[in-house]
Amino acid sequence: MRFCVLGSGSKGNCTYIASEKTAVLIDAGFSGIEIERRLSSIGADIAKISAILVTHEHGDHVKGVSVLSRRHGIRVYANQQSRDAAGKYLQKLHQFTPFSTGTSFQVDDLEVHPFAISHDTVDPVGFTISDAKARMGYCTDTGMVSKLIQHHLSSCHGLVLECNHDLEMLKNGHYPLHVQQRVRSKRGHLANPQTLEFLRELYHSGVENVVLAHISDSNNSSEIIRQIIAEFLHEQKGSSTQQKTFQISLSSQEKAGEMVLLG
Repeated sequence: MRFCVLGSGSKGNCTYIASEKTAVLIDAGFSGIEIERRLSSIGADIAKISAILVTHEHGDHVKGVSVLSRRHGIRVYANQQSRDAAGKYLQKLHQFTPFSTGTSFQVDDLEVHPFAISHDTVDPVGFTISDAKARMGYCTDTGMVSKLIQHHLSSCHGLVLECNHDLEMLKNGHYPLHVQQRVRSKRGHLANPQTLEFLRELYHSGVENVVLAHISDSNNSSEIIRQIIAEFLHEQKGSSTQQKTFQISLSSQEKAGEMVLLG
């Protein structure tokens, strides 16, 4: 099993996941042409995508869904509330299959479980996806890490996890106060310290590879995050008697990241 974050941030989000037999996308928040280009850049064929899995209705996650679905005959899976709230982005589809949040379903040989997260949309979800050999988790656009999120993600081998903003940059940036409050709220986005605390909890679980995503262009920086990561890994190395593989990388808004292999 393998996955690649094709791009993540306020301008668009899309992640590629594949087993030996099946390939899917989580969200399609870029134009159809741009997603096709980014897939090609990692050696993936849009014609082999079986499904698009939708997390929630915001445009940076769904604006390319309908065109890709119709152009390439791709099935779309979302909960009904998100489809209704997305308007034109999720109406004219090749095939739509609704799911219920909290209930697992199959996409060919992949088992998909949508779980509830905390964001200012009607019914947002994260996903775990398994091919029976390995499991990956996807969780962005959440203002808090609930016990439910912890439960599902701690069983994963690979993870795409939000690391949205630095608190001081947000406070001193150009966002008006009401937008700052929305970002910081429990229905907003994860701040760096929240992500770091969750990584501490995950360190002794089965997670081995984490890609940090939905990094704000305005309120965060790769330099700040890399410093946090370095301190975190040094801290864990000093407190553990066992050498553990724990890879952490950063996604990009502008280009596809590295392919992550699991299992």
